[in-house]
Amino acid sequence: MSKGNSLHKRRGTADSEKKQIKNRINDARLVEQGSLWRRGALITCLLVVSAVVPWVVIMFFRSTGDQITTFASADNIVKRAVQEILCSKDYDNEEFSECKPKHCRRVVMDNLVSEEEAAYLLGIAKKGLQFGGSSGGASILDLHSGALSKGDKFVNIYQVLDEMHENVFTKNDFDIYREVKNKIHQAIAKEFKIPLSKLYLTKPTFFSRMNTIEAKTMHDEYWHPHVDKVTYGSFHYTSLLYLSTYGRDFSGGRFIFVDTDSNKTVEPRIGRVSFFTSGSENVHYVEKLEDGVRYAITISFTCDPQKAIDDPGI
Repeated sequence: MSKGNSLHKRRGTADSEKKQIKNRINDARLVEQGSLWRRGALITCLLVVSAVVPWVVIMFFRSTGDQITTFASADNIVKRAVQEILCSKDYDNEEFSECKPKHCRRVVMDNLVSEEEAAYLLGIAKKGLQFGGSSGGASILDLHSGALSKGDKFVNIYQVLDEMHENVFTKNDFDIYREVKNKIHQAIAKEFKIPLSKLYLTKPTFFSRMNTIEAKTMHDEYWHPHVDKVTYGSFHYTSLLYLSTYGRDFSGGRFIFVDTDSNKTVEPRIGRVSFFTSGSENVHYVEKLEDGVRYAITISFTCDPQKAIDDPGI
């Protein structure tokens, strides 16, 4: 085969993959515009329990109508739920051979972080967010950069506190924040067989608060399907720690993976950790909140040491 034909073939393959991703995102938007996820659940898929590792559980519960599958329900404690998926080619031309995904999956764990630790982190989020808050329905607090939503812009929480002569965050706050981050760091490294020293915390890593106030800016519109590696660039692995519970603290607001057969949902539960590879194999979004307030923290990891960030602290 000539070089010209080979190049043409590679371009054709890349264009085909981009088209498939675009179609999946468009399909998700069409579903989003339709009915708000009917909750009647009919179990039609399977429950697989590994005989070799008894605590590895893969669960699928397919709902009727909109082809929505609950991957992890807020009503159940999930020790470790895993869904294997085919990796995209997003990582093929990258370096970082010891770290970049060789197999792709989605993982949910309910016993990695305790409910007490999650409740403590929720307190940190509330302490910081009281000094700001978006005029729309989504606010963030980034303890690393200091970014805090305020009205229709961002301010620096540390500058705000200095000007007010306030001492809000304590050493213990940052210690617990770091300890929880380290647990998730270690779990991802173990799950994907990565040397811990080759996987780095990256930005943005932040607390989020969502409510039902109407969106005012694009930063408030959290419900659009997207790919983290495209949106943020540095991401290789994305993790979420939920600080509130679906069905108790809020309704709507489920995390949804966009798939060709049926979309997969993770229902937030306080202390629940969900993590996944950040490429286009994991198109996702959060459905619009219907009631209440939803809190979470996004903790992001990269294989690129140039994109690493330090832990926050006093």
